[in-house]
Amino acid sequence: MKTSILKKILLGVAILYLPIQTMAWGTNGHRICGQIADSYLTPKARAAVKAILGDESIAMASNWADFIKSDPNFNYLYNWHFINFDKSLSQADMQAYLKADTATDAYTKIGFLTAQLKNKNLSKTNKLLYLRMLIHIVEDVHQPFHTGHLSDKGGNDVKVMWYDKESNLHSIWDSQMIDAQQLSYTEYVLAINHTTLAQRAIWQKATVGQWLFESNQIVDKLYLETKNGDKVNTYKYIFKNLATVNEQLLKGGVRLAGVLNQIFG
Repeated sequence: MKTSILKKILLGVAILYLPIQTMAWGTNGHRICGQIADSYLTPKARAAVKAILGDESIAMASNWADFIKSDPNFNYLYNWHFINFDKSLSQADMQAYLKADTATDAYTKIGFLTAQLKNKNLSKTNKLLYLRMLIHIVEDVHQPFHTGHLSDKGGNDVKVMWYDKESNLHSIWDSQMIDAQQLSYTEYVLAINHTTLAQRAIWQKATVGQWLFESNQIVDKLYLETKNGDKVNTYKYIFKNLATVNEQLLKGGVRLAGVLNQIFG
């Protein structure tokens, strides 16, 4: 009994002290995307997702892939969360790069997970693992710095001052702008989830390659505007960028719903 309790305490501590560079959207960001996705599922997809997740909502499942990094048995999943581009690419160059991509990264794993979840003979264990990972990674790639530079770990090594405290560009986009709104994830969804049918149709029609191109276009501009060592004018930065954050959260949720509807009918 004592050993079991100790293991649970150590796991909790490990989760709390996960290196920040392992995260994409923060806890709230992922849950926001997941809750948005849930609002656009077809009845058939909703039933299929529930059959796999049980009482775990998409919003809560969204963070599993980050939390599990505390378990070394899942270290092999680390590279699934991002894809790096160290130079600006045109859309044509991006598509050519992705066409030849055989690396273990977010792009190849979204394709793998989507195909696997269509397999009617997939084991129950793998269905749960693959669905949790697909939910998370689709959301991840809409955080621009998950298509950032390998040389600075997707903005993690771009150190800045935020509210007069040390931070980095990746963390600002992961969670700090979102958390500054002081809303729960459900309140945040109520505030921003006002898409139109036409808007959703356009977003869901886009390919995964187009998602990555959009995120990479955003991150290219962000790299130009803020340099290592800058003291960020926090309120100005939020005012300038929050609309982009919100649109990326919306796109992540809407597109996740589209993927799940396509897989599960």
